[in-house]
Amino acid sequence: MELKRVVVTGLGAITPLGSSVPKLWENILNGVSGAAPITHFDASQFKTQFACEVKDFDPLEYLEKKEVRKVDPYAQYAIAAAKQAIENCGINLETVDKNEVGVIFSSGIGGITTFEQEVSNYFLNKEMGPKFNPFFIQKMISDIAAGQISIQYGFKGPNFATTSACASSTHSIIDAFNYIRLGKAKMFVVGGAEAAITPAGVGGFNSMMALSTRNDDPTRASRPFSKSRDGFVIGEGAGCIILEELDHALARGANILCEVAGGGMSADAYHLTASHPEGLGAILAMKRALKDAGMKEEEIDYINVHGTATPVGDTSEARAIENVFGEQAFRLNISSTKSMTGHLLGAAGAVEAIICTLAIINDVVPPTINFTEGDEDPDINYRLNFTFNKAQKRTINAALSNNFGFGGHNASVILKKFTK
Repeated sequence: MELKRVVVTGLGAITPLGSSVPKLWENILNGVSGAAPITHFDASQFKTQFACEVKDFDPLEYLEKKEVRKVDPYAQYAIAAAKQAIENCGINLETVDKNEVGVIFSSGIGGITTFEQEVSNYFLNKEMGPKFNPFFIQKMISDIAAGQISIQYGFKGPNFATTSACASSTHSIIDAFNYIRLGKAKMFVVGGAEAAITPAGVGGFNSMMALSTRNDDPTRASRPFSKSRDGFVIGEGAGCIILEELDHALARGANILCEVAGGGMSADAYHLTASHPEGLGAILAMKRALKDAGMKEEEIDYINVHGTATPVGDTSEARAIENVFGEQAFRLNISSTKSMTGHLLGAAGAVEAIICTLAIINDVVPPTINFTEGDEDPDINYRLNFTFNKAQKRTINAALSNNFGFGGHNASVILKKFTK
């Protein structure tokens, strides 16, 4: 069976760096940090009092007022990013065969804001008996964003959510890619969304000592690959990509942004939260992505790394890249855009795939900001080009994006310039 080719034809984004793709890209190229003091709740008693919040989002631009109260913030972000991407891809919603359009939209956590509110209200008012919002369950569950999008547009193809913590939306991209190339659908609305900047979200990660506590300097707190890194900065938002079977895209005259070349997945089988110190799972995922794409190591020009700024994670990923790419590792560019967006958890992979797409289109490598010269970690080989502090012009024919999740879930996806 000959596999179908799969291309990217639309992008949408709600992020801490802007609620549109152009604004996101502008701030990425300028090395802007999305971190600031938390406004979603009173964080004054928390170890971490800052985050990368979405700042300029109005759900009423995407949903009717009566519908907003029925939708958790994570799904609001998802619906908004999907609307942007669908409009960006130029599909005619009147003529497209909606039976052939699927939706895979991921979340690592789902509606945690709703869960906290409902449980809190119950315990504060126990004496009045159990009273829960009738929309509680449908707002909370992590598959509801995919369901909301399909209902809104009438898309009747495969519809579900992948949940693999911070690898969730990279897995969703790979799933949609495989469905299309196997002929199971013509198009997919695919992505991830997260809105976990809540007391439980921040407090839970604080208790694990996973978050940076650099409260006096939030914009410089996310510092991947620096010796002084002290954890990730939690972020929120959504990213959406339209994947389409090549012949379908060509037949309708779509603007093809890039091509999905391959994907690789693996498990660390090591630890619930820590990556394998030698990056064994990451090595497997990257090797499998290259094999799936039928590409050689020297064909990759840029890697958007998971790069969360945790002491073990950054080191193990750098080692994995050296292991997979050998001498080629020192000729390609690497960057962690989480230094700017923060870590969007289940939405990270989709947003970073969007950034890779834009890097390929514009032949620009985004920077890893907040690195201090001379503050080098002896466990990281600084012969690797981490693209510190400033964007770099470079022809990018192919980019690889890594995302790894708690539970040892690893996913790598390769995007490349489209050629007929």
